[in-house]
Amino acid sequence: MSDLLHVPGPDGRTIEVLDGGDPEGFGLLFHGGSPSAVAGFALLDDTARRLGLRFVTYSRPGYGASTPRPAAGAYADDVVESVAVLDHLGIADFVTAGWSGGGPRALACAALLPERCRAAASIAGVAPYDAAGLDWFDGMAEENHAEYHAAEQGADAYAAYLEAEFTPMLRASAAEVAEAMGGLVTPVDKAAMTGDLADWIARTFHRAGAQGVVGVRDDGLAAVRPWGFDLDDIRVPVAVWQGREDAMVPFAHGEWLAAAVPGAEAHLFDAEGHLSIVVRQLATILTDLGRLAGI
Repeated sequence: MSDLLHVPGPDGRTIEVLDGGDPEGFGLLFHGGSPSAVAGFALLDDTARRLGLRFVTYSRPGYGASTPRPAAGAYADDVVESVAVLDHLGIADFVTAGWSGGGPRALACAALLPERCRAAASIAGVAPYDAAGLDWFDGMAEENHAEYHAAEQGADAYAAYLEAEFTPMLRASAAEVAEAMGGLVTPVDKAAMTGDLADWIARTFHRAGAQGVVGVRDDGLAAVRPWGFDLDDIRVPVAVWQGREDAMVPFAHGEWLAAAVPGAEAHLFDAEGHLSIVVRQLATILTDLGRLAGI
């Protein structure tokens, strides 16, 4: 069972935290996708516990009960929240994994906290918007084309777009969430989005929208801006996990990251999607993360 905490953050802000897995285990900091906020999920909690990992995740600013920033930041800025959470929980060295929009946050920890971050995993993680030689939108569902082009227009225009177009997805029930995501869900992901997974995705979307679209807005703005750190600076072990049947973050993003991150190990699957890769590969991903970290 995970514990829901409210941790003091920078500038008097509050960070909503979920602390689970093995309470005596090695720290695993998990960065959720966009949108997301903390919501208990037995698959994550139980897998971490079985592997001797303390599973820690938090709602980024503007999501759940976490205080928004005065203005949207870069991916690198989330390292400040990560450090605040780890320090509050008494976790020194840790490993980190980031899924989808959480992938760059895991890589930020690897780049900017090399003295503490022992290894990182990017799971269906997005590549930089200005990545050289990458067509960022190629293979991505049209829903994402519209959203990120709206983000290019700035905070106010993007927020207006989200209010009109994105809010129904944040409010969708477990039975409705796959349909609400439209073309973002490939057949392999639709097959995975049943039962507990659909329930968890609906709950994390609901929690993500607790303050409206401010968290989603800031996530999208970060996605189309410079990350705030250099991938070439990463010196800790990194693994990149990606499936070809992914319409949210295309396969080419994983290929690009695997080539761009120094020494990264690539785990590229032909038959996995954005959701199925977590459902079917989580234990393998976390076991491998422990191997990379030497724990």
